[in-house]
Amino acid sequence: MGIKYESIETKSLARQIADNLQAAIFNGDVRADERLPSEHELAEKFEVSRPTIREALKILAARNLTRSQRGPSGGTFVKIPTQEEIKDIISITTTMLINSGELNFQSFHEARYEFETFCCRLAAERRKPIHLEEMKAELKIQKDPNTNYVEFCHSDVRFHRIIVDAADNLLIKMIIDPVFDALQPIFNMAIYRYRDHGRIFTQHKQIFDAFENHEGDKAVELITEQLDDLKEQMHKAHEWRKSQDKNLYNLTDNLF
Repeated sequence: MGIKYESIETKSLARQIADNLQAAIFNGDVRADERLPSEHELAEKFEVSRPTIREALKILAARNLTRSQRGPSGGTFVKIPTQEEIKDIISITTTMLINSGELNFQSFHEARYEFETFCCRLAAERRKPIHLEEMKAELKIQKDPNTNYVEFCHSDVRFHRIIVDAADNLLIKMIIDPVFDALQPIFNMAIYRYRDHGRIFTQHKQIFDAFENHEGDKAVELITEQLDDLKEQMHKAHEWRKSQDKNLYNLTDNLF
């Protein structure tokens, strides 16, 4: 095992030990599902007390890097985060960046443009029959005149997630899904008065047709048109917001 058992001399011993073990995990010296040395072994190697080691292991657990198992074959094992856990981490981080003003609409739009156009090209090539069936179900909801704004927005988000799913790229999916979770509700609240549901439905139907026929260039052209519409709607919402009482709209202030 490639853990470097160096003597720790400065303050915050537990955190330093946790950082040391984390580095070993990230470097691949300790692999997924591999058991770490016992508390006793770690205490001897790092020349610290067992309570300090327990605290270090708690830090690793809080970072979602380890799991504990009881019994004769138990101990502390390196953990592989699930997709859902990764999604939650990115979603929470994105929300914090918005609230702090570090992330604005321009940054989101640029990233979404690159990701979604790339996804559209891949999805047109890789889509499976199930993806077309899922798109048809959302188009039915979006075409229904009885579908209210909230239901339409949920369907819109699901439609775009189908595109990401059809692209069949796990890394992109892990990045995009949680960002949608964090930002889409705010965007929907900001631009609801400017959304043309008929136009969105038409664009989605055309994207569906492009996927059905494996036309990647056409799908990219259509998703670009829709993202340009979103950008225009957000700027209209921004201008309207500036004319209102800002205290009522501080939730969207940091997007601009």
